[in-house]
Amino acid sequence: MSVRGGLRVQQSDNDSILSSYYGDEEVTAIITLKVETKDADAVSEGVSLLKPAVDVFLVTGDTDIVVKAKFRNYSQLKRFLVEELSAVKGVKDTKTLMVVATFKEKGELRFAPE
Repeated sequence: MSVRGGLRVQQSDNDSILSSYYGDEEVTAIITLKVETKDADAVSEGVSLLKPAVDVFLVTGDTDIVVKAKFRNYSQLKRFLVEELSAVKGVKDTKTLMVVATFKEKGELRFAPE
């Protein structure tokens, strides 16, 4: 267990597994946020100011905001979620999807087509 910013954080088995899987490799995450409708623009702007946030989209559907973020490693992702994103006022819920493989990004293929 460690203490960060006054919060006690205990490394779970999942953290150990994810850290060993990703190691020191760059991690890309897609993070969905649910917010109060009246706060959507302000939350989107606040999240946009966070350095790891590469893209921020206000969307329709069962989520309100979609964030694409990049991190040096899994530990940086965890720190971002616990310390930075959780501090943004108006965020009610988040779901984090970690990218396992990228096939196309910024319009460019990331594999050699057959």
